[in-house]
Amino acid sequence: MIVALDGTVLLMAQPGLRRDLGASVAQVQWTSTGYLLAVAALLVLAGRLGDRYGHQRLLFTGVLGFGATSAGIALAPSVGWVIGLRVAQGVFGALLQPATLALLRLTYPPDRLGTPVAVRTSAIGVAAAAGPLLGGVLVAHLGWRSVFWVNVPAALAIAALTLAVRAPAPGRHPSQRLGLTGAALLTTGLAALVHTLAGVPAYGWTGTPTLLGLVAVAGVAAVLVAHERRTAHPFVPPAVARSVPVTASMALLLLSTAGLFGTLFVTTFFLQDVLRLDPLDCGLRVLLLTAFMVIGAPLAGAALRWTSPRHAALAGVVLVVLGIAGLSRLDEAGAWTVTGAAFAVLGAGFATVMVAATGTVVGDAPPGYAGVVGGLKQTAMNVGPTFGIAVAAGMTPPASSAAGLSDAGAALESSPAMGSTLLVLAGLTALGLLPASLLPRDRPGTRPRGDTHRSGPAPACPARRYPLEDAGR
Repeated sequence: MIVALDGTVLLMAQPGLRRDLGASVAQVQWTSTGYLLAVAALLVLAGRLGDRYGHQRLLFTGVLGFGATSAGIALAPSVGWVIGLRVAQGVFGALLQPATLALLRLTYPPDRLGTPVAVRTSAIGVAAAAGPLLGGVLVAHLGWRSVFWVNVPAALAIAALTLAVRAPAPGRHPSQRLGLTGAALLTTGLAALVHTLAGVPAYGWTGTPTLLGLVAVAGVAAVLVAHERRTAHPFVPPAVARSVPVTASMALLLLSTAGLFGTLFVTTFFLQDVLRLDPLDCGLRVLLLTAFMVIGAPLAGAALRWTSPRHAALAGVVLVVLGIAGLSRLDEAGAWTVTGAAFAVLGAGFATVMVAATGTVVGDAPPGYAGVVGGLKQTAMNVGPTFGIAVAAGMTPPASSAAGLSDAGAALESSPAMGSTLLVLAGLTALGLLPASLLPRDRPGTRPRGDTHRSGPAPACPARRYPLEDAGR
């Protein structure tokens, strides 16, 4: 929740930060990009460290570091310090995110995970929705530095709760060696992927930096796969890598978050630059998205008591696709009711996908590997939004200035351009029906543990798993 709040209040602080520190647009963008690179690159490593050294310890370290770096940013004398401390904050953010999911897995049996996962999803939705409002009030009355000070007491409170609460000890697995070469390769590949996707709005999909970046990512991925197959201690354990429910959930989360955030990128420009809504009116239009995410998460958690993750995820994907397709029909005469209904359907569908997929990943994590599974899940949630925005912005000519996203978004202002882009995003999201169909078709807690390779009658291989959340940050 503190990570989601930080990410959204930052948006309100960036204009003031730019003026106060005399920063360029590119430098301001790096206050977000640097954080995202650190988080995406280190989430899986953080999960593995939690599996080995204890998730409570990692959560405590991560949240204290997050609060300390936030205080440092509030005192930063220049934009260079802000960027460096944001990267450090991303490192600590990576430590605490997989730990929260792993602790849920250790505390609750698979058949009772639906409710805590739904509560977590709702809390993130509330934080994301409250961020712009809280950030606007703080910046207006106390300046941009205040949005970073607000993290400090929250971090201290969470750290105190972490020490006070006793979670069950994680089960030990015979092979707890980290596999440092695999860790370095995976971290490098993820950082290169996120950096490449973040540059698509400026360079396009066919630009030289993008093509070189994709080639580099493919090369690192090939070396990583070859190394993981040869080594006696792979960084991503075989029990995780070969689990169909886990890999399907990762793919589903990546495609769903790509569709959602790509859609928000496109519709934000349309609502403000075509319909001429001010930021507050635009936020009110999107508010139904958040409201139905908050309401839909506990309803989806309750639904999983009588239906399967597969059926819930399939229904969620269909709702997300319908919501995006509904928004593609917006034009200059677009009515509030049409926009609100489309955002409501989108929010309800995304909440359902989140709860079903997270439940599958976390609940079916093999003994001793809840952290690495949580790290993989959070990685999908961080890469997905960057991919979705890259797809949306990549349908326009490359941006011609350092403004990047703003220039790319300006080309999406016409109704036909917006509509066609959203239909492409709807089609991209619809691909999630395939991984959704691979999720377990039995209710959580009713299938024998150990069946990670298929989800049908007469399971032949070991146990089921469970993933989830956070939009990114």
